Amino acid sequence: MMPEVNSLIVWIILGGLSGWIASKIMGRDSQMGIFLNIVVGVIGAFIGGWLVGILGLGPATGLNIWSFIVSILGAVVLLFLVGLVARR
Repeated sequence: MMPEVNSLIVWIILGGLSGWIASKIMGRDSQMGIFLNIVVGVIGAFIGGWLVGILGLGPATGLNIWSFIVSILGAVVLLFLVGLVARR
């Protein structure tokens, strides 16, 4: 496989794991499937990266535990915000 394809597969897997862990934390796992977990995890990575940048906690770059934690944090924030909007 080409390196770009390998990176994409790794990001999808980590996004799915991040989204799944965040959905467990937020009590929404039964409402979400694998596709939504991946989407929430990937979007959460962007949100988490933005938040830690604002807070000055250092960049979340590469595939490491810090980036994974930031992705989970961002996914939790995303699910929280979606929950607020859905209640309206």
